[in-house]
Amino acid sequence: MKALVTGGVRSGKSAHAEVLLAGHPDVTYVAPGPIGKDDPDWAARVAAHRARRPSTWTTVETRDLASAVREATGSVLVDCLGTWVTGVLDEEGAWEATSEEARALVARRTDDLVAALAATDRTVVLVTNEVGMGVVPAHRSGRLFRDLLGTANQRVAAACDDVLLVVSGRVLRL
Repeated sequence: MKALVTGGVRSGKSAHAEVLLAGHPDVTYVAPGPIGKDDPDWAARVAAHRARRPSTWTTVETRDLASAVREATGSVLVDCLGTWVTGVLDEEGAWEATSEEARALVARRTDDLVAALAATDRTVVLVTNEVGMGVVPAHRSGRLFRDLLGTANQRVAAACDDVLLVVSGRVLRL
C-alpha cells in the first residue's frame, strides 16, 4: 500500500500517518526537513514528533527520498514533502533560479521518488501540506514553493493507492 496524507498545518496529518503504520514492526521514518539544531522551535517540533513514535522505528534524515524508499527493509513514513521541496531548493540554491530551472530540479527529484514508489512492494506513507487552498502568496518564493509542491503532490498522489485529506483532525478519503 502506498498512501499520501495531506492537509493544512497542524491538521493532524502526521499523527494520522503514524496511526496508519502503528502495527508495522519495522518502520523507517524519513525526515527530509532541515538538518541541524540552529532553530529551537524546529528542534522542539522534531522532538515532539520523535516522542510520539515507537522506539523501534528508525529515523533517517535525508532529502534523497527515492534512495530511502529503495533501501528500506520495512515500511516507510516520509514526513513531509513540503519540507523536502524546501530542502531541495535550499541545498541547490534554487530559490533565485528561474521558475523553469526550479521546476526542472524538483521534477527530476519527484520523477526519482515516483519511480521508487512504483518499484517497491513495501508500505509507504507520505505526508504533505495542502497549499492550494489559500491566498496567492505575496512573494515570489511563496508562489514558487506553492506551485512546486502542488505539482509534486499531484505526481505523488497519482503513484499512491490512497490519498487522505486531514482537516481539523478528521480524515477524508479522496
